[in-house]
Amino acid sequence: MQRRDFLKGAAILSAAGTVMPVLAASTQTHAMTDKSCGRRRFTLTNTYQLVAPEGSAGVVKLWVPLPENTAFQQVEKLNFSGTYQDAYISANNHYGAKTLFATWPDAKDKMTLTLELVIETQDWEPVKSGELSHYRAPAKPEYPADVAIYLKPTKHMPVDGIVKQTADKIVGKETEPLKQAQLIYNWVSANMYRDNDVIGCGSGDVAAILESGKLGGKCTDINSVFVALMRAVGVPAREMFGIRLGQAIKMGHYSKKAFGSADDKGFADVTGGQHCRAMFYLAGYGWLPADPADVTKMRLTEKKEHSDPAVQAVNDYLFGNWEMNWVGFNYGRDFDLFPVAEQTPLNNFGYPYAEVDGDPVNYYEPKVFAYEYKSSEQR
Repeated sequence: MQRRDFLKGAAILSAAGTVMPVLAASTQTHAMTDKSCGRRRFTLTNTYQLVAPEGSAGVVKLWVPLPENTAFQQVEKLNFSGTYQDAYISANNHYGAKTLFATWPDAKDKMTLTLELVIETQDWEPVKSGELSHYRAPAKPEYPADVAIYLKPTKHMPVDGIVKQTADKIVGKETEPLKQAQLIYNWVSANMYRDNDVIGCGSGDVAAILESGKLGGKCTDINSVFVALMRAVGVPAREMFGIRLGQAIKMGHYSKKAFGSADDKGFADVTGGQHCRAMFYLAGYGWLPADPADVTKMRLTEKKEHSDPAVQAVNDYLFGNWEMNWVGFNYGRDFDLFPVAEQTPLNNFGYPYAEVDGDPVNYYEPKVFAYEYKSSEQR
């Protein structure tokens, strides 16, 4: 595929010819800082004060998702302390999701844990930087074993039935994986909408969403639809569950609130900042980022139509690029934690999870669960 063909394909459903340079120009404002290169450094401090529901007693267990090290993020420091009886880090689960596990022998005891992370992030922009200019899709794609698992269905993400039917309608006769991804991404970002009445990040129950005909939800719902549709046409895809860390700079030119915010000193309360993103895999290249859910969030936040030039600029950027004022934890869907929880399998692991004598605590309600996440950016 020639560079000019790829760039033409990237403009589907887009007015990006006039607005994409704005994204590029916005980085030039910070040309003398690390942020111009997309490199940022955050301290994330998580505090937990577990409160057992009235009448509950017995052993308390807490599982906290931790960031993994990737090309776009590195954990430079990790410390934890608290009143726990035992606490340790493990990744002994199907997805290798890194986990801090802590236990308390009695729910009547004081149950606290403080976790401090220093995280350095790097904007992940393979499409914007032209890395795919000379990409050629192999005639017969082959996937490593650790990638092929992201073609398989899960409980909440089937790849047959209405999911397969919808995917086939979207891609039509197109067989080139990158173009299929563009078609599916644009269909999801244009046809789905953010519903702020949905609890947390949503359940990501793809078949139920498509069957309902009401294509609304939050980030897990919307990006799960993208991932399942991609798998249904034979392209590996996955979500990454994580949390926003602070102010968006590049994307902040289009919305001050939709993509993450902080005060003028770089401090932010990110307790409710959980956000799921998506990736897809091109044979012969590797993983590429995407986030159609944030396009729908920007539309709702700014009260704009999908055809608005600013929305189209965001839409174009988020196919193949992520601004990293966010940190990712893991790719887990419908899997067992380690040690295995009483309530299993877990839909996803973007929030802390706790059980009191085998009964889960509502992690969608931080005031009930009693946890708080604070982020500060080094400037």
